[in-house]
Amino acid sequence: MKVIMIGCGYVGLSTGSVLAYIGHEVTLIDSDAEKIAKLRAGELPIYERGLQEVLRASAGRISFTDDWDSFDSGADAVIIAVGTPIGEGGGVDLTCVEAAVQEIGARVGGGSMPVILLKSTVPPGTGSEMKALLQQKLAMRGMKSRISVVSNPEFLREGQTMFDSFYPDRIVVGIESDEEETFLATLYRPVLLQDFTPPLAIPRPGHTRLPPLVATDLTSAELIKYAANAFLAVKVSFINEFANLAESVGADITAVARGIGLDQRIGPQFLQAGIGWGGSCFGKDARAILHAGKRHQAELSIVRAALDANQTQRGQVAKKLGARLDTLAGRTIGLLGLAFKPGTDDLRDAPSLDIIRQLVGGGARVKVYDPAAMEKLACEHPMLSVEYCPTAESLFEGCDAVVLVTEWEEFLHLPYAELGERMRAKLLFDGRNVLDQKMLTDAGFTVCGVGRSDADGGREWLGAV
Repeated sequence: MKVIMIGCGYVGLSTGSVLAYIGHEVTLIDSDAEKIAKLRAGELPIYERGLQEVLRASAGRISFTDDWDSFDSGADAVIIAVGTPIGEGGGVDLTCVEAAVQEIGARVGGGSMPVILLKSTVPPGTGSEMKALLQQKLAMRGMKSRISVVSNPEFLREGQTMFDSFYPDRIVVGIESDEEETFLATLYRPVLLQDFTPPLAIPRPGHTRLPPLVATDLTSAELIKYAANAFLAVKVSFINEFANLAESVGADITAVARGIGLDQRIGPQFLQAGIGWGGSCFGKDARAILHAGKRHQAELSIVRAALDANQTQRGQVAKKLGARLDTLAGRTIGLLGLAFKPGTDDLRDAPSLDIIRQLVGGGARVKVYDPAAMEKLACEHPMLSVEYCPTAESLFEGCDAVVLVTEWEEFLHLPYAELGERMRAKLLFDGRNVLDQKMLTDAGFTVCGVGRSDADGGREWLGAV
């Protein structure tokens, strides 16, 4: 099929590269000329595991442009994957979606009509509104072509977008006809049947099952996306609140998480206590669905509580360090990690940003290191007063405390005993509960975790949670 992808962000670029890899002819359109120039030169505007390798393997079937006049009106599918930020008043800003629909409406018609897929995260009811807008645009041009607008939300984890695109749990589509369902089943056929040759960079897991195509109506598909992200945000905030209680009563949250996670009704995923979730989805989508709920007189108090709990959790780092060090003023604190999660350079709503502001606000000197996100921090947040370190090892030099913020794999294997000798005080805050507390304690560190006592406890549970 000929596919046009509108938007070259995390979703558009990852999805477009996978569609090209499985055999479709894909054109990506983005208004950011600098981003398109980089992609044409073989440079990536984002960091994502396996993306470069998949793009190379798809060469010849994928192209990039910032010119809407190159739009192929004979395309089989047009996928909208533009940004939908929170706008004024708390609702979703659909400006980019509407602009894309207007551009499409100015160019399609007169022959076979492409199927329009809404992959951007949009409030319930948006698909129907965009279909009406498209019909209006065509009517102004004197056309009465049959229009297919379907919802096709993404469920991609940043840092794992390629894996999730090749091996999804499910593909959700909001449709209005059997023909649309058949079309989407054909578009995603290699993924649904898992009969493609896996890329070397993203091998197929041994336990892969065939993902179901979940077909429902437009509005339900849109709501599925929000419900999924809201539930996961609630689950993480839930375990974080219990982590705070565990500290107060002398329990170990890793043991608690394992104990409840083995219950099949609960499951172990997203029960890792830490310093809070971040990223472009959970917070934005939670706020958006709260706004939609208010608009429709539906109070979503649990979702609101998850947001509040997450913000409170981010304040635990400065609070605990201040108590341990007596004061933050004049102290040197090192942050291991900046990105909101490993495997990406994304800093959107990253806990590190709040932590830096709180530490600097308390008078601390802050040193940072991240293997992927430092350039982005300097570019996007130039006013933050931090010292950038060239290596993880150099971060420890002269620190009164080090905080593990992002659980990059390389941080799990640092020579902590040696690095501790470079510190002014051996205080380590494990903000993700991933380090071996006994090893650190034996090396002379005072270790703070989240929901755990200072002594090693429950470490053996971590792999099963």
